[in-house]
Amino acid sequence: MDALFHIVDRSVWQNAVDRGVYSAESLGSEGFIHCSFASQVAGVANARYRDVEGLCVVELDPARLAAHVVVEDSYGSGTAYPHVYGSIHPTAAVRVHELPRDTGGDYRFSASGAAGAASSDR
Repeated sequence: MDALFHIVDRSVWQNAVDRGVYSAESLGSEGFIHCSFASQVAGVANARYRDVEGLCVVELDPARLAAHVVVEDSYGSGTAYPHVYGSIHPTAAVRVHELPRDTGGDYRFSASGAAGAASSDR
């Protein structure tokens, strides 16, 4: 399976790294953590997080996840997204990417763009 990407507030991710576990609100309310494939990140960011600042994109290696991953169209949108059915251990992260905006204010994303280490202890 290709890499998975999760959009999250940078401080929330750092807290998860410090605690050793990440659980999004959606895990409790929907039973899974929303993720995207690289080609889906910008669209999701622009649709769901247009007015939010301080975001990053955590790149996850599916082979490092203890939780089950399902690629599904759970809302009948016609597009399947990867969902992680459990908490994420920060060691599953291979990179933390910036989520820049273009001059028009739209988020843009490239998985091959500049990225930082997944955690400060790597």
